[in-house]
Amino acid sequence: MSWVGLIPLLPLLAALTIGIRMVTGSAKGETGELTTARIGVWMNLGALLLLLVVDGIALFSGTPPVATLGTWFESGPLQVSISFTLDALSLPVATLVALIAFLTQRFSVNYLHREAGFHRFFFGMSLFTGGMLLIVLSGNAVLAFTGWELAGVSSYLLIGYAYERPIATGNALRAFVTNRVGDAGFLLGIVLAVLWLGTVEWAEMGIRAAEFGTLTAGMLALGFVVAAMAKSALVPFSPWVARALEGPTPSSAIFYGSLMIHAGVYLLIRLQPILEQSPLMMGLIAAIGLLTALYGWFGGLVQTDTKSSLMFATTTQVGLMVVACGLGWFTVAAWYLALHASWRAYQFLVSPSYLEKVGHESHDKAPSRSRGLYTAAIQRFWLEAIADWLLMRPTQSLASDVNTFDQRVVNRLVGLPDTSIGPIRLDSAAASGRDVVRAHGAAGQLLQWAARWLNAFEQHLVFRGDGRLNRVLKRLGGYLFTVESLLERPVYLLLLIMATFAVIL
Repeated sequence: MSWVGLIPLLPLLAALTIGIRMVTGSAKGETGELTTARIGVWMNLGALLLLLVVDGIALFSGTPPVATLGTWFESGPLQVSISFTLDALSLPVATLVALIAFLTQRFSVNYLHREAGFHRFFFGMSLFTGGMLLIVLSGNAVLAFTGWELAGVSSYLLIGYAYERPIATGNALRAFVTNRVGDAGFLLGIVLAVLWLGTVEWAEMGIRAAEFGTLTAGMLALGFVVAAMAKSALVPFSPWVARALEGPTPSSAIFYGSLMIHAGVYLLIRLQPILEQSPLMMGLIAAIGLLTALYGWFGGLVQTDTKSSLMFATTTQVGLMVVACGLGWFTVAAWYLALHASWRAYQFLVSPSYLEKVGHESHDKAPSRSRGLYTAAIQRFWLEAIADWLLMRPTQSLASDVNTFDQRVVNRLVGLPDTSIGPIRLDSAAASGRDVVRAHGAAGQLLQWAARWLNAFEQHLVFRGDGRLNRVLKRLGGYLFTVESLLERPVYLLLLIMATFAVIL
């Protein structure tokens, strides 16, 4: 099964090829759409066909539970392998991921025809497909984290698909910052696994965690649970996913309707041997899932557009899957995940047609009772405001401070002009005696001093009509003009040619 690594590699190669074509300018405009679409769709289809072959081998002759292709890196006793899990959980989910990704990309060929970001979209979709296949098929936490990051980056790129719109870029920033919290939790889980268990392989982690007891298993699972909460938009990380619908409908369907929103649930199912060692963590997961389901249900009741209603319904269903994991019904959660992903992808993809038939969005009215609950649902239980206060505002403040430091300190040190100073009119600057260019930093000051000295030399010695240097230059110019006029005469020109031949011979 050494060729199983081609399954996630094919979509990543598609993303690389499309990216190279975008950089070189060959993927540009409507003329390059067909080639870009073929690269993305056919590479994805290749991954799906390979998965179907592996599924057939697993059904009729069996496959090894883990296929190890080699060593990625090792440091001391720690060794991280390039390994893929081929069990009854990963293969069906991976096949579903490849199938939904293929259908969505094929749907997008016509849906995004003549869009300015057509090539960027297929780049992001191919990158996301490869990342999701890595998450599902990886045999260890480090390889899964690689796919985790690829899926997050592609999500950020496609939420900000219309990057000229501040709302789109702001929502992309919300999703990016929130998921960084989950990434920190995932890294914490990897570090604890290395320190306490000495391995990052999923199968070995479950076996060794049972030897360390309940407390160790709970602490180890905590980081991964935080990662699952952020990626699957569980309370209190739920607000970002409704904002993520700013991207095109196909990306909303595959990211937040069917696949990436379930990545956290899949991670919890994969951690079943570890979670079962900590009843307290299981109870916490069930409580978080229940709160998420209630949040999605109440929030969905007050939505007035189709995509937001579908997104809150997805949040509710994901919360119920997490409840099933917390109660120990991991097999039920896996079946629930597959069925819901298939149905929700279909709903998101047909939502534009539904809107075209209906012709307008629905509008709700405030109920006469439970106005407090209605207000809380409209405000999304103020989780969004809290997230902005805790995550968005500090990030934006840090970015503003870094930009100010760059303008006022770094630019001046290297001698770049200060962009905060407006343009200077050349005529007004010359009339007032001011410098046309304002220098900053040591290099800038030195260049400005040299420019001033040369300007003084020109003004006092060259441009003045009564200057001694000017008289000398005029006399020298007269001599040169006389020589030039003599050389233009035919006699002197013929003499010059004969002298040239004499020198050559």
